[in-house]
Amino acid sequence: MAAEEPNPEDLEIADELIAERRAEEPGETPEDMTSWQRPITAVIDVINHRAGQLIALMLVPLIAIVVWEVFSRNGDSILTNAGLGWISDALGLGPTLIAYDMSRMIAGVLWMAGAGYGLMRGVHIRADFLYRNWSDKTQATVDASLYLLFFIPSMIFFTWVASEFWWKAFINGETNQVDSAWGPLLWPARIAMPIGGALLLLQGLPEIFRAFHKMGKERERIFVRLLPIYLIGLVWLVLAVFEPQMVPGGEWFEALTKAKSSLDKPIIGLIMLAAMLFVIFIGFPIAFTLVFLAFVFGIWGDSFLKTTFIFTLQTNSSMLNDQLMAVPLFVLMGIVMESAGLMERLFSSIQMIMSRVRGALFIAVLIVSTIFAAATGIVGASVTMLGIMAGATMSRAGYDVKLAAGTITAGGTLGILIPPSIMLIVLGPVLEVSTLDLFRAAFVPGAMLAALYLLYTLGRCWLNPSLGPILSEEDQPETSKFYGAEVALICLGVLTICRVFGLGIGGTFSVIPFGGLLALLIVLAVAYQAYRKLPILRIALPVAVLFHLYMVFANRGDDGSLSVMSIVMAAFILLLAFLGRHIYGQEAEEKFYFAPLWDEFFAGLMPPTILISFALGSILLGFATPAEAAAMGAFGAILLSIGYRKFTIKGFFDSMIKTLELTVLIMFLVAASNFFGAQFSSLGTPQLLTDILLGTDLSPYIMLLLVMALIFLLGWPLEWVPIVLIVVPILLPVVQALDLHGLDRYDLMVWFGILVAVNLQTAWLSPPVALSAYFLKGVVPNWDLKDIYLGMMQFMLVQLTGLVLLLIFPQLVLWLPAWMSQ
Repeated sequence: MAAEEPNPEDLEIADELIAERRAEEPGETPEDMTSWQRPITAVIDVINHRAGQLIALMLVPLIAIVVWEVFSRNGDSILTNAGLGWISDALGLGPTLIAYDMSRMIAGVLWMAGAGYGLMRGVHIRADFLYRNWSDKTQATVDASLYLLFFIPSMIFFTWVASEFWWKAFINGETNQVDSAWGPLLWPARIAMPIGGALLLLQGLPEIFRAFHKMGKERERIFVRLLPIYLIGLVWLVLAVFEPQMVPGGEWFEALTKAKSSLDKPIIGLIMLAAMLFVIFIGFPIAFTLVFLAFVFGIWGDSFLKTTFIFTLQTNSSMLNDQLMAVPLFVLMGIVMESAGLMERLFSSIQMIMSRVRGALFIAVLIVSTIFAAATGIVGASVTMLGIMAGATMSRAGYDVKLAAGTITAGGTLGILIPPSIMLIVLGPVLEVSTLDLFRAAFVPGAMLAALYLLYTLGRCWLNPSLGPILSEEDQPETSKFYGAEVALICLGVLTICRVFGLGIGGTFSVIPFGGLLALLIVLAVAYQAYRKLPILRIALPVAVLFHLYMVFANRGDDGSLSVMSIVMAAFILLLAFLGRHIYGQEAEEKFYFAPLWDEFFAGLMPPTILISFALGSILLGFATPAEAAAMGAFGAILLSIGYRKFTIKGFFDSMIKTLELTVLIMFLVAASNFFGAQFSSLGTPQLLTDILLGTDLSPYIMLLLVMALIFLLGWPLEWVPIVLIVVPILLPVVQALDLHGLDRYDLMVWFGILVAVNLQTAWLSPPVALSAYFLKGVVPNWDLKDIYLGMMQFMLVQLTGLVLLLIFPQLVLWLPAWMSQ
């Protein structure tokens, strides 16, 4: 590997979110740190490190429980329908609420108890576009001040209230009677709230000490001298809030918090919003800011009792949300696939197949990015891996840098939109719509954008062949003289297998037990023999063509007419048959063979594609919930890793640790923003803002464009997580009040959710920030940042074209959910 090229193993899958991952080992402290602070920092770091390692192991039982639930429920259904219900009864198969509730609790405990580990590893989000330009001393001074003023008090409040919440559940033997007929005890899961709060509070000390060390001895002495005064004030504040009778002035403080403010509640909410924006843009971690501000302004505008009730309710609902349970499982699926090198092999196989086509690497990048987007749902991971795999090859092949950079960054952003997108999973509860419907709604827009990217790149190469020249001879694989026939026969074989699989799912072969499975196995056996033994092609090819033609003409409309899709498919099949017919000459009998590149093609493309298709297809068809499909996908990724001989215990453990980090980052911010948003709504400010905006008498479509423009601008400095969890809920009442295209509220929210996703995807390609550019520059350092920007801007215009189409034609979003729910 060239010296200037980065090592893929040194890059993290979530670099765009975890921008401050701590480099030193847990327990490792600077030698010149103040002597009494070093052992405290080291011991607390090690405590949270060990706690995180133990908590990450909970992913194993989480996957096992959900996989068993899926197997048990579907196995019972299949055996019963096949007349083999006695086998199901003997094995004890069938749906079980116990597995459902246990999986929700484990997922909640996973991220809540791991919060201290996340802070120790630097796993949090801050809007650092201002922060990173300050000097080290200024950064450290701001960090220390805000940790002392915001973090420590908010975590004490968090831990105290959570402890009371858990204790009441424990002594009363509280059970879940709301959404579970089983009625499980709640205290085993709720104990994660005070434990997570305590570990977070404990980890705050090393963070403060690191800030002291970073600011220099002179400033550190000032902070240390003020610490006794700070501690006295902190103890007084905590006792005045929770036990006012124990401290002087406590009852006065209690009366003050209960007194009705002279300001209206919505005005207090506006001040709360302004304070949130101010502190976030200073650069303090967002989740801790939201918790503190929600407590302070909730006590001011409402009451302490109501604020603590909202806090416990929102945190508990976040922990037990069955849709959000899919987050760690899909993240683990993507990380295991990435760490096993499956994406590199996938890219290599597609590159070889397309080697004789102009712009072949553009095609390979876009195909791989689409598949990888469905595996990870994370932009930084996609851009980083695509840059590593394709950047050097594109440069060596003489590809245009601008178009190459634009293709990689645009393809990488598909992770925001294409299911199973992590962002859509988080967005569903915010919009109060089904994640399943968001996934279905995103499918057509995601495919449309990928197609627009492909048409743009190939169109540019057709107009100017020098932009994407055919690969050199040394980069082209060996094939037979009949490469066109090879491609035709492979396409026909894959098409036949997919068609039989679809017919099996549709119940066409259900007249015999396991008919769909048997038909698929027969077709796979014939296809394998046709691939390995040429003579059988004389039978397999005509049979496959006749089968497809029969299915095309059998699926006619009520009036006997063929659909446009059927006509296109018939023409495509006949074309493949015509090309395949060229192998029947005497020369073909001697010289035709399937090149070795097809072995790599099937090994590189089919397993990950089948895995993702099963996971995604089971969601879209309603066979499994997102969480169930995520667990099956993670389990399948582990099996693939074993099959490719890439699985190691250490590697899998590292994948679980990375999953824990990213899960903590997203889910703790989900809980914090839910608390902040609920308190903000309780003050009535969203309704005030809605009334003001609607009072302007602007057209509903102009109002929607203003909302989209605001989200687009905020997408420059902020990650999607705070925008989805903070900004969108504030704007939601405005959008809900608009009459757009005559849509009902539910369809409006689904449509709006996809517009937000595409909008944020566009922001990733928009200078001046455009984080995708920095990820690509990091892995392809010989590409000029100006060229990367120019390439991205081309695709930003393509992206905006797609966004305009979705705005004008909402049925591009809503057609598939409506059709699949019939």
